[in-house]
Amino acid sequence: MSKNTKEDKSLEEELENSTAPEDDDLPELEEQEELSEENAALLRVTELESALLRSAADLDNAIKRSILEVDKAHKYGVEKLLNELLPIMDNLEQALANLSENSSSEDKEGIELTLKSFESALDKFGMRPIYPVNEDFNPEKHEAVTMTKDDAKKDNEVGEVFQRGWELHKRVIRPARVTVIKN
Repeated sequence: MSKNTKEDKSLEEELENSTAPEDDDLPELEEQEELSEENAALLRVTELESALLRSAADLDNAIKRSILEVDKAHKYGVEKLLNELLPIMDNLEQALANLSENSSSEDKEGIELTLKSFESALDKFGMRPIYPVNEDFNPEKHEAVTMTKDDAKKDNEVGEVFQRGWELHKRVIRPARVTVIKN
């Protein structure tokens, strides 16, 4: 019988040392669950913070974009009106160039003053003439009407200007119509 008691004791010791959950082990499991919940909460907070930063950046970009669009509208809002006024400028220039010999000096002076006041009014809105005499041909600002030979000028230079071009705040509204030199 003494053998059984020794075996029973060894079995009891083994049972005590085994990994079976005991009441003392339950708080450790709860702590691990709390840690994983904390990690999940921290991860969620990090995600929300980055989403908030992205939203703030998007809002900032939208505000900057709308400010630029409003500035552009102020700058170029008169473009259609100015385009409608350009033929009037052309007519005044043609009238001045084609005055008959019978016209009085007062007529010529009146047309010149009208043309100057018109140009001054356009200048107030940011309109600048493109008059490319003796410049190189620039397809962004000039429209080639014809090509001519002129040994006195170099290739790709503007020869004669048929019609002045106009730009509004560095945006070409109408290109200058010119002849281009090709030797």
